[in-house]
Amino acid sequence: MGQTITEKIFSEHAGREVKAGEIVRIDIDMIIGNDITTPISIKAFEESGAEKLARPDSFSIVMDHYIPAKDIASANQAKISREFAYKHDLKYYFDEKDMGIEHALLPEKGLVIPGDVIIGADSHTCTHGALGAFSTGMGSTDLAFGMITGGNWFKVPETIKVILKGKPAEHIYGKDIILELIRILGVDGALYKALEFTGDTIPHLAMDDRFSMCNMAIEAGAKSGIIAVDEVTEAYLKERAEVNNGLRSEPKIHRSDADAEYCRVIEIDVAALSPVIAYPFLPSNGKPVEQAVEDDIAIDQVMIGSCTNGRIEDLRIAAEIMKGKRVAKRTRMIVTPATQKILMQAEREGLMDILIEAGAVVSNPTCGACLGGYMGILGDGERCVATTNRNFVGRMGARTSEIYLANSAVAAASAIAGKIVDPRE
Repeated sequence: MGQTITEKIFSEHAGREVKAGEIVRIDIDMIIGNDITTPISIKAFEESGAEKLARPDSFSIVMDHYIPAKDIASANQAKISREFAYKHDLKYYFDEKDMGIEHALLPEKGLVIPGDVIIGADSHTCTHGALGAFSTGMGSTDLAFGMITGGNWFKVPETIKVILKGKPAEHIYGKDIILELIRILGVDGALYKALEFTGDTIPHLAMDDRFSMCNMAIEAGAKSGIIAVDEVTEAYLKERAEVNNGLRSEPKIHRSDADAEYCRVIEIDVAALSPVIAYPFLPSNGKPVEQAVEDDIAIDQVMIGSCTNGRIEDLRIAAEIMKGKRVAKRTRMIVTPATQKILMQAEREGLMDILIEAGAVVSNPTCGACLGGYMGILGDGERCVATTNRNFVGRMGARTSEIYLANSAVAAASAIAGKIVDPRE
């Protein structure tokens, strides 16, 4: 019996052939911390008596959740990570001078590579599987163990094969595909499984779509999401290498064998999809946009951004729809580019002029609004269309507020209309 791409990555790191269900101790290629989770890891690291990082060039801290600091507490929280980074002369430390949301910034920097094993104390670390890596979220003390030893223990996950069929129609993106899959699976239908995306749809999906899909694998309970390297991935890596004077290391390309064993196979006819809207209060509560139009859902706020959909293509989509138009009188719109480079690229292309002239406010790269921290808190009873990844009770503010997850086209068109609309009409 052959191996899945995930089993092959673990086999290479273990130095022997492994199968799903085995528990292995392996080295980690990149550990990712942020300003919220890293202080706990640092405390555990220091209490252990460790004096130096086992693999300092395999550890990165990205300040992205409450940066610039929103209050004294968040400023003191950030200070812990800053002082640790300076003390250890951390090579891959990213603060306000070169900031971005971690799961957009690290691929942009060429720091996460095909074939890597990556962990982060953030559940959306699975984003990096779009590059053909095994990437997953773990706890802050798990990160500390990795900081001290350079590795960790893993249970090799079983894999669900997701076969995507057909070319996406107008305004159908990776966000719609993953929301449809989460609707099928439910929020725990892929518990501790790897979601492997395959099929003839994949070549039609840009890297931005792929990052969105793998990013939200966790919303079905998955341990990881992963897509094998192809020409689209290779072109992205080549561009990153040119911009960054090389990648952090050489890619290690793996693909699943034809006779690999899967615990489940799911097929989705992407060509027949409508834009999917996840109603409150679960990402699995997906409905076709046609139903949302029929339900006549007025909205108070639109948020385009986050580690899920804050990339350049999202801003291009929004600007194309909003050019020459205005955000509805009773609706607010927040745009959060995922990194400073994305923001600058959008400015060069004139996208920011279009969005601001339409009535949007642009924030710095931050997770703030998405997690209900700052820069876009919802009040009692308010409704928001968001390109983010979660719509739990109270996720973006008041417990009585409502979040509708959608792609960037739906979000932009709905901002203009003041209610959820179909961008294809």
